[in-house]
Amino acid sequence: MFVARLDHPADFEGWREAARTAFALGVAPEDLSFTIGDEAGTLFAEPLPDRPADAAPFTVPKAFPDLARKIVCHADAERFAFAYRLLWRLQGEKKLLEIVSDPDTAHAVEMEKAVRRDSHKMKAFVRFREIEDVNGERQYIAWFEPFHHVVELTAPFFMRRFPGMLWSILTPKRSVHWDGADLVFAPGADPSQKPADDDMEALWLTYYASIFNPARLKVKAMQAEMPKKYWHNLPEAVLIEPLIRGAEAASRRMIETAPTLPSLRHERQSERNDMAKTAVPAFNGFNKAPDDLDEAREQARHCKACPLWEPATQTVFGKGPADAPVIFVGEQPGDQEDLAGEPFVGPAGKVFDAALAEAGIDRSQAYVTNAVKHFKFEPRGKRRIHAKPNMGEVKVCRWWLEQERELIRPKLIVALGATAAASVLGRTVTIRDTRSRLIDLPDGATKLLVTVHPAYILRLPDPEAQARERAAFAEDMGRVKAYVPEIAV
Repeated sequence: MFVARLDHPADFEGWREAARTAFALGVAPEDLSFTIGDEAGTLFAEPLPDRPADAAPFTVPKAFPDLARKIVCHADAERFAFAYRLLWRLQGEKKLLEIVSDPDTAHAVEMEKAVRRDSHKMKAFVRFREIEDVNGERQYIAWFEPFHHVVELTAPFFMRRFPGMLWSILTPKRSVHWDGADLVFAPGADPSQKPADDDMEALWLTYYASIFNPARLKVKAMQAEMPKKYWHNLPEAVLIEPLIRGAEAASRRMIETAPTLPSLRHERQSERNDMAKTAVPAFNGFNKAPDDLDEAREQARHCKACPLWEPATQTVFGKGPADAPVIFVGEQPGDQEDLAGEPFVGPAGKVFDAALAEAGIDRSQAYVTNAVKHFKFEPRGKRRIHAKPNMGEVKVCRWWLEQERELIRPKLIVALGATAAASVLGRTVTIRDTRSRLIDLPDGATKLLVTVHPAYILRLPDPEAQARERAAFAEDMGRVKAYVPEIAV
């Protein structure tokens, strides 16, 4: 039994070095434990020896380093051992992280999501207070109580956000200081070191109370986004309960004095027009257009051209061979696709796969993607409900679809639904007017076939209507096979 000693609770670099050494020595996961700082190690465990000079290198999937960095920030006491077990398994199971039903993969995804959520809460709920140090300089101190070990992970955000301030964030587990040049991490602080009120706090409370909108108050949704455990560290928390109690009366006053407002339809159209006019930077903010699908997929992982990237779990890029003769385009990833990182793996994907099988089409020979690469949803309790992307979001994301088309150069594009058809054509069309016929695209080499989205079939309440639409969808897939016979099973 060996033990690896790490410097602090989120010591990713230390874990990575220990993991490389342990793997080179052939130490199985069950024979390796980790301790932090001065913690006592496992009884009879020996310190991990130095790594052999002739140790053979090993590889991991591109997604694993970032995943492991999040895992070691989790509060789970076995996080370092678990991350090493994943590394160990990946050497024999290269596609492990793509198997969403595997218990280790599922647990890793949940840990990563929990850490990202805690990091997001830290960005949202840290409140700096201004103090004067012994040298008379103005500094800013914040106290925060994260659930996971996210200080190292989140501190660069504050460095970029407040580069000209001298600030410190104190937490019970870890602290960080920014001196204007470097981030300096230190052990956790005691609650007695919490900063006191500053001169600007009264102004902040006045501002917070003035922007409170009682007509939009949803207490459960508010508490889901801002759990009560964070309230005692927020200066505005003293206002929350009084504002909630007075919301009903304030709403009545707003209604009684409400001005004439434009119609909801007018507002939505204005929003769409504004988004459509927004100029997308060349190459969507990247230095150059991608040379191949792998580069495009990696670039898309970091795309922030529209707001949908932030609440989504990840970018869901297309999947399939680079020389596929046909591209299937859906609307956007759903809940399961967002978690798995692959298109059409949820309920609609099962309808899609069944229709392909009936038509004798080999899905692995086709390229499957979506018009929008991030999951747009509305949270309802613990569920995430699909929300239709607007045309502004579709137009911004169309750049990625154009890269996929340019790199693959398919013989046929199949648009699954009106949103996909609009993305391919660059204009709004109806399924009724375009379905089941081959449409010439401007490049002269590619044709388009429009059909319904498989999710439309699932939403039909009448079993007979579902059966008719399944049959019609299967006929469309037969047309695909007839035009592109090389994708037959």
